[in-house]
Amino acid sequence: MTKKIYVIRHGETVFNSEQKLQGHCNSPLTNKGKAQALSVGTELKKHLSGCSYQVYCSSLGRAVQTANIICEAIDYSPLDLLQDERLKEFSLGDWEQQTIPNLVENNPNLLAQRDWYLRAPSSESYEAVRARLLSWLSELPDEQDIVVVSHGLTGIVLRGLLQNLCYQDVWAQDLPQDAFFIVENGVAERVNCMPVEAVA
Repeated sequence: MTKKIYVIRHGETVFNSEQKLQGHCNSPLTNKGKAQALSVGTELKKHLSGCSYQVYCSSLGRAVQTANIICEAIDYSPLDLLQDERLKEFSLGDWEQQTIPNLVENNPNLLAQRDWYLRAPSSESYEAVRARLLSWLSELPDEQDIVVVSHGLTGIVLRGLLQNLCYQDVWAQDLPQDAFFIVENGVAERVNCMPVEAVA
């Protein structure tokens, strides 16, 4: 088993700032999101000192953009960055690009369940995302630590797999953009990064 897996969510995007759901569609990082990625990279570098590691990211633009900023911060060549479609966010079907307040207006009890995202018509199932992440995990090298830049929902499923969490506990996890998680031997440690205020 890989020694340590560093699980990172992409920085704030334009859609995040507008409370729009993204899923498989994409929007670029805001200036705040770029600063968050740099802050994560700066903190991550301290933990990677002297380690052999490989950096992976989702193939969606916001994750690639975040990963490139992190690579620069940790002195890792972006040419060695491995993009993988299996790390993409859940497809949120018909709800992609819709705002959360709009959805709540039409479904007042929507947010009562932590996994409310999966109620989107034509959304990707939890089982499908879990299967693609298991496929990715099965191919990781044993001899290196792994840095992975992914997404909010996909990230909690990945952390759930690594910690062997039950379904309810998977969805009870948080989705920070100003912290990352180090998972080792089934235990996740949260590492908070330098806070980033709104940037013009």
